Amino acid sequence: MSTFKELGLRQELLDAIEKLGFTEPTKVQELAIPAILASQRDLIALAQTGTGKTGAFGLPSLHQVDTDSDAVQVLVLSPTRELAIQIARDLKDFARYQKGIKTVAVYGGANISSQIKALNNGCQVVVGTPGRMLDLINRKKLDVRNVRTLVLDEADEMLNMGFQDDLDAILADTPTEKQTLLFSATMPKAIAKMAKKYMNDPEEIEVGERNAAAKNVEHHYYMVHAKDRYEALKRIVDMNPNIYGIIFCRTRRETAEIASKLNKDGYDIDLLNGDLSQAQRDNVMNRFRTKDLQLLVATDVAARGLDVDNLTHVINYNLPDDLEVYIHRSGRTGRAGNSGISISIIHTRETRRIRDLEKMSGKDFIKKSVPNGEEICAIRMLDLIDTVKETKIKEEQLQKFLPQAMEKLADLDREELIKHFLSVEFNQFLDYYTGANDLNANSGGEGKKGKSGRDRKRGRGVTQAGYERYFINVGRRDGLNPVRMMGLINEQLNGSKPDFGKIDIQNNFSFFEVETGYGVALINGVKGSKFEGRDVAIEPAQQEQRNNAGRGRKKSGGGKRRGGAFPKEKRSGGGKGKRNRKR
Repeated sequence: MSTFKELGLRQELLDAIEKLGFTEPTKVQELAIPAILASQRDLIALAQTGTGKTGAFGLPSLHQVDTDSDAVQVLVLSPTRELAIQIARDLKDFARYQKGIKTVAVYGGANISSQIKALNNGCQVVVGTPGRMLDLINRKKLDVRNVRTLVLDEADEMLNMGFQDDLDAILADTPTEKQTLLFSATMPKAIAKMAKKYMNDPEEIEVGERNAAAKNVEHHYYMVHAKDRYEALKRIVDMNPNIYGIIFCRTRRETAEIASKLNKDGYDIDLLNGDLSQAQRDNVMNRFRTKDLQLLVATDVAARGLDVDNLTHVINYNLPDDLEVYIHRSGRTGRAGNSGISISIIHTRETRRIRDLEKMSGKDFIKKSVPNGEEICAIRMLDLIDTVKETKIKEEQLQKFLPQAMEKLADLDREELIKHFLSVEFNQFLDYYTGANDLNANSGGEGKKGKSGRDRKRGRGVTQAGYERYFINVGRRDGLNPVRMMGLINEQLNGSKPDFGKIDIQNNFSFFEVETGYGVALINGVKGSKFEGRDVAIEPAQQEQRNNAGRGRKKSGGGKRRGGAFPKEKRSGGGKGKRNRKR
């Protein structure tokens, strides 16, 4: 790994990079910066969102600016306002110690007069969207005849958004002798055609496999009937208490419908689509970045240029028509060294598209079961208890209120107090999910193993990938239920909280799935323990046990798919536990 200094950048840029806290270049920066500085040869760089592309083209472009001239020397084209604003902000940060460099952002939805005034004051770097940039060129307010470096960022998306004619008109006014830098996440035929049209013998660099998904993103899918898609979405959100992500829809109309339904159901959510003004968009994004919102419902076009590193989930309410777009969507999570999950809700005729995505991305997609009502209630109950236990007690502030509180609660014993506490937070949740239907659906082609060898159908006795199935010798007659099951397992693991899969409670015994790696500690830890006076034993589930359990068993359940955004009384501030609940 090179250092930024070894890449040949000016000291002023190195000082700015250090001030920003960057210590080592990313892979695309390590490859692109020396290539751009070494010659005036054009460059095609293929890299996913979140890999440091702005630094890859921005730092060498600033390095080459002539500060003695106020002519526009660097032109950066981006598909959206949000991305243009972000790039301009980053370039200003990089150039903070370079005296005389001015950067101007131009984009639609904002006052053009202020942008014209900024251009009239002179600048060397202009970042903008194609439509507004062409408008300013036609008004003769933006002179691009002295451009030395032309950057086409998110080039594939600019073509998807129909900017081909605008790009042709803008580039026609730029000099023939310039360095063109094309950055794209994918390389469809249209990009190859664009490169041939606009570039001269370009060098090509590629970070990661073409169209490959990010390595630290898991891919899950849930199969439901089309009519159950919205209900499945709510259950998926409910089982993830700390969810912070984007729900992708195909159309503006669909984003509006889903956002409206979720808002009525009390979720902390807003929408992001092309119908918003710039002021509205900025407001939504500010609330999302500060986690006042946990979820955004967005179209692909509206989400371009979002710069949020800590997303935990991306949810595909519908798979995109172009499967390459899925790679873009999933790349929104699992950034900056974090892990993430990309979830797709599919109907029974879309199994083949999942297989196509596996081939394209080089990733295995894990089929998950939509949890039933009892499972979600168990998940939510444990999460609520964890939240209470982890809440910091403000001793001094509470002290003056304690005597009165203790007096009011004096007639309740410990068990009654716990029941009342849970009922205050939980009654509506229990009412909502009582008798909830099974939403899972199976396609006719399920049940066969694909090339990965994974079980495509979680039939009886089939354990889902990443989990191990165990037998425990206590059941319903002993008072065991999913909540007590998970509590028992956690106790034997000294407070560890593994991820649970399916839990099957029988009369005299039970089965449960727990994530791989905890089995030995669990079997050893349970030795000598008792449950309601009965000695407890756990062992790996055998096929014969599974088959016996399959005869007439009743589904129960639980899991660490611990719920999150079910309507809950809204509290001030962001973070865990912040939900709405309508009483």
